[in-house]
Amino acid sequence: MSTPEPGITPSDVGSAVKREYLEAIKLIERLHRQFLEVVKTELDRISVEDINNIQALILFNIGEEELTVGELTNRGYYLGSNVSYNVRKMVENGYLVQERSTHDRRSIRVRLSDKGLALCAQIGDMFERHSAALTDSNIAPEDLNAASVSYRQLERFWISMLNFNLRGTIL
Repeated sequence: MSTPEPGITPSDVGSAVKREYLEAIKLIERLHRQFLEVVKTELDRISVEDINNIQALILFNIGEEELTVGELTNRGYYLGSNVSYNVRKMVENGYLVQERSTHDRRSIRVRLSDKGLALCAQIGDMFERHSAALTDSNIAPEDLNAASVSYRQLERFWISMLNFNLRGTIL
């Protein structure tokens, strides 16, 4: 951390860090909600009513892979606590195929059905349109990269806070 300018106290710097930190957290939450609304709007546009925005993103992240339900959360494809519910709904609506693993009968593997692959392609098309629109906007690739760097730094910071807490250190 750099030395504060003359007349700026460490307390001023701490207050500025706290203010910007809280603003970043609010912005991350708001961006996430807005992005989910964009995905919902896309589902409405293509008249898909039997799957929600979260489930559509899970499908997109699975893509061509075959995974266990646990791998969905371990890989960060799904962050909620009701992944089993979402998987069950996607199986019921024909987007996922669910099978017991041949190697470990306790493990259930999922992969996209033809219907799931078709929706995955449509979500991919949405991302292509977004990328093209970003190219025409005033948001440069360097801007997106800088944002991603900051997000990764926050992620590492939060992981370190969790690790400290797991070792019994008070946050």
